[in-house]
Amino acid sequence: MNIFSTIATELKIELWQVDAAVKLLDEGATVPFIARYRKEVTGTLTDDHLRELEERLTYLRELEDRKKVILASIEEQGKLTDELKKEIVEADNKARLEDLYLPYKPKRRTKAQIAKEAGLEPLADALLGDPTLAPEVEAQKYINEEKGVPSIKEALEGAKQILMERFSEQADLIESLREKVWADANLVSEVIPEKEEAGKKFSDYFQYQEPLHKVPSHRALAALRGQKEEILRLNIQLTEDQEASLTGEVAAFNEIKNLNRASDPWLQQVVDWCWKTKLKIKIQVDLMMRLREDAEKVAIDVFKDNLKNLLMTSPAGSQVVMGLDPGLRTGVKVVVVDGTGKLLNYVTIFPHEPRKDWDGSMHQLAALCEHYQVRLISIGNGTASRETDMLVIEMLKKHPDLKIAKMVVSEAGASVYSASKLAANEFPDLDVSYRGAVSIARRLQDPLAELVKIDPKAIGVGQYQHDVNQVKLGRSLQAVLEDCVNAVGADVNTASVPLLKSISGLNETVAGNIVEFREKNGPFLKRDALKKVPRLGDKTYEQAIGFLRIIVGENPLDRSAVHPEAYPVVEAILAKTGLTITTLMGNTEVISKLKADDFVTEQFGLPTVKDILEELKKPGRDPRPEFKMAQFHDDIHTLEDLKPNMMLEGVVTNVTNFGAFVDIGVHQDGLVHISQLSNQFVNDPHKVVKVGEIVKVKVLEVDLSRRRIQLTMKLQEGAASGAQAPAFAGKKAHQGHGKVPKPKQQPQATAMGAALAAAFGKK
Repeated sequence: MNIFSTIATELKIELWQVDAAVKLLDEGATVPFIARYRKEVTGTLTDDHLRELEERLTYLRELEDRKKVILASIEEQGKLTDELKKEIVEADNKARLEDLYLPYKPKRRTKAQIAKEAGLEPLADALLGDPTLAPEVEAQKYINEEKGVPSIKEALEGAKQILMERFSEQADLIESLREKVWADANLVSEVIPEKEEAGKKFSDYFQYQEPLHKVPSHRALAALRGQKEEILRLNIQLTEDQEASLTGEVAAFNEIKNLNRASDPWLQQVVDWCWKTKLKIKIQVDLMMRLREDAEKVAIDVFKDNLKNLLMTSPAGSQVVMGLDPGLRTGVKVVVVDGTGKLLNYVTIFPHEPRKDWDGSMHQLAALCEHYQVRLISIGNGTASRETDMLVIEMLKKHPDLKIAKMVVSEAGASVYSASKLAANEFPDLDVSYRGAVSIARRLQDPLAELVKIDPKAIGVGQYQHDVNQVKLGRSLQAVLEDCVNAVGADVNTASVPLLKSISGLNETVAGNIVEFREKNGPFLKRDALKKVPRLGDKTYEQAIGFLRIIVGENPLDRSAVHPEAYPVVEAILAKTGLTITTLMGNTEVISKLKADDFVTEQFGLPTVKDILEELKKPGRDPRPEFKMAQFHDDIHTLEDLKPNMMLEGVVTNVTNFGAFVDIGVHQDGLVHISQLSNQFVNDPHKVVKVGEIVKVKVLEVDLSRRRIQLTMKLQEGAASGAQAPAFAGKKAHQGHGKVPKPKQQPQATAMGAALAAAFGKK
């Protein structure tokens, strides 16, 4: 099998593109670098193409390595024929390869092997080859007490074991049976007796069945989890007619027919037993594994999509932000960070039970906001989130002059960051509880820069993420993280080690060296200066430098995504236009009139030149969308406030194969089932919504006992009339929609600021 040809066919790309991409990957180039800066070499393969190519390349190379091991093993046994070798070489997947190897795979001493050692293989061959022979008569010839065959019964049993093992190790037969069972069988689950109470969460699967090949990922993983927790019994079920058909195929494959000959009944018995005791069990195990692997792949893809959308959520930017980590008994942790994320102050307020210092808490918040010119308030969505949200709403109503926008954000992973070594190094003298509030504030300023500090698996946008292969999941999520970070780029003078280590070509050691170097020597003023960083060699520099930005430096190009190797192209553009680099960058009118073909060279082709011109129009452009905030309503606080037909706005928090979860401001996400996402048929929710998106929804049903909210995005169906409009209709929303107001240029000293200093002290 030619690996490159196989990949080219599967990905529907040219063979030379695969060859070029593999060569670059083998030389150590990263996917982001190849996708962005080697477009001519690969024929503009995208990062998605390259990730898929890389994954298939790894799989097929592992397949080839396994083939070598198997061929060597069979050859060592002296059983490798030309025909078998050809089949092994042409095997295109691991399942087929292992099927071919099965008869030759070293195994524990089986009943069939014992029978062969007793000299019974000729008996098995004779009865199979000539069914006119009478089994009992033929078996009489093989009785030999010294070899452990004292009777006709033992002789026939040994012959049966030999044929059963032979039939159960026929690769083509196994493959055919496996596909038929996959297509025809049902997955059936039932509760284990007396486990009903302990397994309530699996009640949907207490009596459940569905065609095996149609079981969606989320149901497969839920049922498999129920089996793992010993709540459910799972089985792959076939009808009697289906089983008869399959045993008939085993017989036909081995040319066994019922023609009323002497051995026909015995041979049919061998086939029946082979199916029941060997083939059926093996195929069920194989298909359960296939069910899990297919479900895991879908679940990982769901997690990847959600993570990408979350990481690429629009940033609020360099605004002064107040972060609130809500709590009841332990109070609400409050921090203020400046536009760069630097901690300015922190305090704990106690507006809720048991202290209920509502007015005092509002005064403290207002004082902090006034003193530090806070422009945004970020509220974690954990315990007491809604109550804290109401506190902020009332505070902002009493102080409209503050002109602050607020937003409830997911605090998933904040506690993981708080207890991490990274957080301890960043804030060695700060209590763990305040570190979480800092993370909540920063993830509003720049979600990507903050979330890279947290293991993606702890962010909580997956579907049955703990039930999938953790190695595969981790590898896939890391790839998403790298693609997102490199799509945005990083300011080399402010980026953290976690952000830098996700840049193409860098690892944690080199990222740490960059941070240490700038702390000792001051900010980098030009890209070339990075070559002085320990262990950042020429290859690493080539891979990373295009994704690293120097916002304030000697060369304006260093703040762009133009790779230094392509600076000569920009020099040619400057020569043609007669402009300086400062007057050219951002000059859309002039750049739009230039023809990319005029600047193509032997080294830099048309795709690269076009990228350069686009970058010069908007240097350092951020691919993430404009920052917007959902409008929650002051009247809606809890599930009890929701009524059918209410029209609301919310933020998509998670997308699964069965629908999307939406935060509508009641501390409990509602579900928009896949059937309610659109008036059109939807087969993939990810094509309709994405994590972080602001959507309009309507309440269908509220199940208070199960704390479940059913929503729809089919807003025109059964909409409430004017007389039935929700009570809050026409009320002013408490969150701004659109751009956040810019911070004032000069902070003003006020009585409230003085009160702040007296009450809290400057941290």
